[in-house]
Amino acid sequence: MEHGLLLNALIYLAAAVIAVPIAKKLGMGAVLGYLLAGIAIGPWGLGLIGEVEDILHISEFGVVLLLFVIGLELEPKRLWAMRRAIFGRGAAQVLGVTGALCAAAMLAGIDWKVALIASLGLSLSSTAIALATLDERKLMNTPTGSASFAILLFQDMAAIPMIAVVPLLGVAAAEGSEQGWLGMLKVVGVIGGLIFAGRHLVRPLLRIIVKTGLREIFTAFALLLVIAIGLLMQWVGMSMALGAFMAGMLLADSEYRHALETDLEPFKGLLLGLFFIAVGMSVDFGVFMAQPWLILGLVAAFLCIKIAVLYGISKLAEIPRSQQALFAFLLSQGGEFAFVVFGAAETAKVFSAEVASMLVVVVALSMVVTPLMLIVHDRLIAPRYRAGKKRQADKIAPNDEHVIIAGFGRFGQIVGRLLTANGIKLTVLDHDPDQIDLVRRFGSEVFYGDVTRVDLLHAAGAARARALVVAVDDIDDSLKLVDAVRREFPKLKIMARARNVTHYFDLRDRGVTIIQRETFEAALMLGREVLHELGFGAYQARQAASKFRMFNLRSLDKMYPYYKDKEQFLSVAKQAREELEAMFALDAELTDTEQPAGWEGN
Repeated sequence: MEHGLLLNALIYLAAAVIAVPIAKKLGMGAVLGYLLAGIAIGPWGLGLIGEVEDILHISEFGVVLLLFVIGLELEPKRLWAMRRAIFGRGAAQVLGVTGALCAAAMLAGIDWKVALIASLGLSLSSTAIALATLDERKLMNTPTGSASFAILLFQDMAAIPMIAVVPLLGVAAAEGSEQGWLGMLKVVGVIGGLIFAGRHLVRPLLRIIVKTGLREIFTAFALLLVIAIGLLMQWVGMSMALGAFMAGMLLADSEYRHALETDLEPFKGLLLGLFFIAVGMSVDFGVFMAQPWLILGLVAAFLCIKIAVLYGISKLAEIPRSQQALFAFLLSQGGEFAFVVFGAAETAKVFSAEVASMLVVVVALSMVVTPLMLIVHDRLIAPRYRAGKKRQADKIAPNDEHVIIAGFGRFGQIVGRLLTANGIKLTVLDHDPDQIDLVRRFGSEVFYGDVTRVDLLHAAGAARARALVVAVDDIDDSLKLVDAVRREFPKLKIMARARNVTHYFDLRDRGVTIIQRETFEAALMLGREVLHELGFGAYQARQAASKFRMFNLRSLDKMYPYYKDKEQFLSVAKQAREELEAMFALDAELTDTEQPAGWEGN
């Protein structure tokens, strides 16, 4: 059993590693590469894997993680702002596609119950394929991405009543309203409990786990959280993916958002890839070969009707003309929940097993065809909009430029408060949960995370940032962060805090030119005040501090080339001290009467 599991894992990984880079190289996209890999290793390919249903159920967790991560990026108030798009465009898409498909099926002489359930299932699109494609093409923040997301979210919510209504149309009629009311109460109770836990239990638990300092336990808790919520939603008959989305949304304003997102990203990617492979394996070519022309005709008719409805919605949604066909193609396929709807219909005896199998093949083939249609769009349709005069921008939603502050202790807070007071948008990263909790009480936006991790920097928007302020306490972490930023974001301007002279030199080695030694300026100011209290005039004390500062910086420049050569470094430092003494000896000849009286006050 153990060897069988490892062997299956080896086959999946090998298929993905071989197929996906080839597909990307040929311009077909990663999703099609996964689908083709699944077909190749499945029962109708090389026959290397047999338990397709089990793998499909496991891989659906990738969709759950995807919706959780999306929820982390969508605060409740933003979701409320999207309510018209979700319930307007989403409802228009589901009702429009269902009505058109149902009418066509009934005209073909199909029983209305079969036509209705089949049309409802086929109206759903693949969340995994659509969102993965949008992310791959960097389209999530475009009008196409926003409209697609709103429709997909409505579909995930609509899948629940669809599944619930199927038994009412079947031979096995409803078992009574009591169970229905009990189920509804369970749903309401679980949603209420989820909201309470997200606000009052999960965050304190995350804070406790963070204090352990064990990153792997934080990752384990993140996975535990998503799995537990998914299973709880499944228990009350709701979509696991929708439940995960709600959980993510409740944590969207949490300081741990970026850390959760970056920790779950690798699992999400792998499981989504496994899901696409499982879909490819699930294509039953036996059913297809029995009636190939009928199934091809059904796929063609289904896609044409759905694309026509989506194209009409794209005009109402004010999607730019250059992206209307892309939007229609992107959502044209059948979705993951269609498998569930058709399975429920077969159980309730609305469908025969033959009809259910045929519809599953239609959905699976539509998933395979979608990436091919996107290739056709890229090569034949999109170039038309680039020809002639220069293509206008697609009104991508702006990402406000911001400054990232890494480390929000006493030093970072002062910098942050000054920038905020002058209207500069901040993204703050820190690893101390107590510090984060304290700062957030005063309304600052601050997130938990290991600032040396490149994936966290990507999530925090380092590619779009105006500058990075390195204010972390630990010198090694400071240097690791600078190294990572220089490697991954070479154009990002870095301004750093130096703990001591050696740290200052190490930062200079890495090309950082704007460096502030954390105690130097404060000590210089205090020294100036001491001089004044000892009888020096204000001007004289100010000049002495200014001269010392200028000389110190010049000395650092002289010592910098030799700081790794201890003997030479000590020699230069000694020479600098002697020069400083000589300079102050000359200054001692000045008298207070030679100084402007106007400079005497503080």
